[in-house]
Amino acid sequence: MISLMPVTLDGDELAEIHAVFASNPDYWRYSGDLDPDAVTVEAVEGFVRGELGQDGYEVLAARDEAGALVGYVELLLRHPRDKAPWIGFLVVHGDRRGQGLGRAVAAAAEARLRGRGDSVVWLGVLENNVEAFKFWTALGYAEVDRRPDVAKGRPTIVMRKSLA
Repeated sequence: MISLMPVTLDGDELAEIHAVFASNPDYWRYSGDLDPDAVTVEAVEGFVRGELGQDGYEVLAARDEAGALVGYVELLLRHPRDKAPWIGFLVVHGDRRGQGLGRAVAAAAEARLRGRGDSVVWLGVLENNVEAFKFWTALGYAEVDRRPDVAKGRPTIVMRKSLA
């Protein structure tokens, strides 16, 4: 069972999030958001604080039954263009891949949106991240468009899933 809790960056949480981010250098190579060879605590803090300050975002720590931080999720509750909810970012600790955690974190995010009354969720996968595309497809997300992402104009596959 995965619990999603709002990120506060109190206590050891920044160090935990840093460990999750640093364990995923391939993602940072795809996105260009952080230096994949030097994911520093300061860079992670800047990244997370930038998201925490966004209106309409939920920035969430994904914790396992023992309370260990195993992932990080950002939910955009109402996209500025279509007013629908989007999973803006989801990552699990690289050392824990292949254990079903990504699937469990995604399911927890979907349940959170379903609990708000949302019936559909959207997300974007960078075209160069083939592994992520396969992951989301396996979870029932379908490609509906290809277009540049809003933030940086990167080639992106837009995907959608019904939560009904």
